[in-house]
Amino acid sequence: FNVNKKNVAFNSSAAWIYGQQNGKLTNNDFNTAFNVDLNKNIRRLYYWGIVNLTSSYSLNINHQFQGGGGIGYNIINKPTIEIVVSDGLLYERSSLKIDSVTNDNYQTLRNSLRIRHRWVINNIITWDGMHFWQPSLVKFDDYIIRSTSNISIKLKKWLSLTSSVTYNKLSRTNRENLLISFGLTAE
Repeated sequence: FNVNKKNVAFNSSAAWIYGQQNGKLTNNDFNTAFNVDLNKNIRRLYYWGIVNLTSSYSLNINHQFQGGGGIGYNIINKPTIEIVVSDGLLYERSSLKIDSVTNDNYQTLRNSLRIRHRWVINNIITWDGMHFWQPSLVKFDDYIIRSTSNISIKLKKWLSLTSSVTYNKLSRTNRENLLISFGLTAE
């Protein structure tokens, strides 16, 4: 769900990925995020805030809360092409499964660097992505990488064929995943 006004943009998303291979659970991952951008549509430099909740079987995250804010910069902000870089601070509170018997409950402050891009070709093909690098400010070898790229091909005004590639890495649990999906998107 997104609301985009002149001075403020509010975005929310939720995703659930479930998978099995050879009868064994591989994914039961849930993520929801709420973010707000202030003055993004009227200035190159803008402010943002985010709240993110995650649980991930594949990354050994029992639950994770992240909340924070920062500044963003519109390198290009046109209807057919957008490139945005943002940086800020996040407070994180997590419960991780380190091994079959050990849970790690901790808090940290993270830097959150994000690159977002979107390119629309002839109003038919859209390529977009969002890429994060989130190192802890307390321990540099504690970091999170999240990267998603999507391509959509419009079949009708309201219907698109969509494919997505997502890569996640959580250094604290030494886990990573690569997810490829495809399907239809109705708007």
